[in-house]
Amino acid sequence: MIRPTIFVVALGLQTAAAVAQTTPTPPPAPAQAAPATAKSGLTLEKFEARREKAFMQADTDNDGKVSLAEWTAFQTARKAKGDPAKSFARIDANKDGFVDKGELDAFLAKRFAKLDKNGDGMLGADERPGHKTAPKQEQ
Repeated sequence: MIRPTIFVVALGLQTAAAVAQTTPTPPPAPAQAAPATAKSGLTLEKFEARREKAFMQADTDNDGKVSLAEWTAFQTARKAKGDPAKSFARIDANKDGFVDKGELDAFLAKRFAKLDKNGDGMLGADERPGHKTAPKQEQ
């Protein structure tokens, strides 16, 4: 009585093992698409590229760097608020009177990190200054 039961159990285990080996495994699930908010976010690379393009419009002599005189003329033409000399001084890290790409990139990376409140590497609409959903800046 015990022998036929053991035989049936052993046969059942062998059958289950054989079925498991021959049953195809399902293909892996496709990767989840990024959330819609990531598409509308601004990466550091895009942030730098946009700001650099705008900043380098001030380089009127096309020497790859912006002088204080060029920056002042550019800011005046844009009717920008604030003192151009102060903003220039913040960007001119080595205080040589010019802002080059390296100084601009370092400044923009620091600015991006400050704006990226949630630290996700993307600037959402609510993290961008001047956007209608951004919190009002303190005076």
